[in-house]
Amino acid sequence: MKKILILATALAGLGLTPVANAADVARPAPHAAYPVKAPEYRAYDWTGFYAGINGGYGWGNSRYSFDGSNTSPAGALLGGTIGYNYQWGSTVFGVESDFDWNNAKGTSACALGAGLCRTSTDWLGTTRLRLGYAADRFMPYVTGGAAYGNIKANLPGTGLSGDTTKLGWTAGGGLEYAFTPNWTVKAEYLHVDLGKLNCAACGSNVKFNENIVRAGVNYKF
Repeated sequence: MKKILILATALAGLGLTPVANAADVARPAPHAAYPVKAPEYRAYDWTGFYAGINGGYGWGNSRYSFDGSNTSPAGALLGGTIGYNYQWGSTVFGVESDFDWNNAKGTSACALGAGLCRTSTDWLGTTRLRLGYAADRFMPYVTGGAAYGNIKANLPGTGLSGDTTKLGWTAGGGLEYAFTPNWTVKAEYLHVDLGKLNCAACGSNVKFNENIVRAGVNYKF
């Protein structure tokens, strides 16, 4: 036993120590995993041509100048839309045209007791500029431009009537949402003023304006 202790002391003095047990060898620290880069998110781009359909309801006011009578034309609208948007930063510039069948009509008693006064329109179109703010897939916008449509006026039972196509103006606003890369939906309000019809047979100028609320679906090419 004494010889073993003397041998161990000699080996230690010479710097020769027994090999460490494999379990005692320090293991290297594991390398951290490389971070996975998340896919880059791209905001919706509103630039491009589009076409779609729209439908809604309109109600308005029509005034006969010969006695101050007022009628309240109202009815459904249905038609098509085409347009183009250009996005610059968060601002969207656009131009849009639509053409609708318009079933707005109204009848009331003439103010001077001369029977009935009736006003109606069969169709309505608009060509407007749009200015929107792109909040990714949402875009609130204001719009305004030209409106055109027909105005019909008559005094039922008398055979007196007038019919003309008028050019006027429109203004309003709305909200559009892109629910896929190509499909969008919108809701909007427009005020339309077609001026007045000079109904010579009625002996009156007949003013016409209409408020429109409608929804639409568009496909962006």
